[in-house]
Amino acid sequence: MKAKSAAAPYAVWMSIFIIVPMILVVIFAFTDKSGAFTLKNIAGVGQYSNVFLRSIWLGALATVISLILGYPLAYIISHINVRRQSIMVMLVMLPMWMNFLLRTYAWMTLLEDNGIINNVLASFGLERLHMINTQGAVVLGMVYNYIPYMILPLYSVLTKIDGNVIEAAQDLGANQRKVFMKVILPMSTPGMISGITMVFVPAVSTFIISKMLGGGANLLIGDLIDMQFLGSAYNPNLGSAISLVLMVLILICMGIMNQFDDGENSGGGIMI
Repeated sequence: MKAKSAAAPYAVWMSIFIIVPMILVVIFAFTDKSGAFTLKNIAGVGQYSNVFLRSIWLGALATVISLILGYPLAYIISHINVRRQSIMVMLVMLPMWMNFLLRTYAWMTLLEDNGIINNVLASFGLERLHMINTQGAVVLGMVYNYIPYMILPLYSVLTKIDGNVIEAAQDLGANQRKVFMKVILPMSTPGMISGITMVFVPAVSTFIISKMLGGGANLLIGDLIDMQFLGSAYNPNLGSAISLVLMVLILICMGIMNQFDDGENSGGGIMI
């Protein structure tokens, strides 16, 4: 009874700020401007299939890059002394204390044709590079802003791996590579899945990064939804339909990722 009472505030919060908005999105998605039921909005989402594909591709690319960069860093942090671990984790989180828009605007200053990077290249007699308003710039912004969400879950899982398990694997004849591939990597799977989910979901639905670093030439789903609610193409019903389809796609992706986490590795194990 006490547990139910303690959960009551969260249940109220969830109902007001999660369930009710989702119900409103569904209602708007299946109604027209007059409030009559229609499937026209859902059918109209198909014309933006290229935007969905571009968003999923860039979001997936940013997620893979974040995993490739984040895993070694999380592994290194988890193997240094505790005091240094705290400092390194603080440094990973430090950019998150700054406003999201300011962080992204800083990259605009760096990547512009007359920005800092190109001015440095020009000072060495090198050719200037066109980096701003490209898909590469958008992916770079995604990786920079969301990589902490990859590092922190990985670090949390890696620090909990029992050293005795690693020693047992070494006693059974496993070399360093086998210890990593057969013990550490499988046991860190829950952290990888959490990190992939936490990076992919905001990356695929972002709109500020693509707007500021993509220059509007690389339209993503988030930009499309923003245009339907706040832009010149005001159509909240279509925007709700796009949001609903995006939510379904994300749930499908998360469901697929969860298939790789069967819980067998959470307790550890040796597979020599």
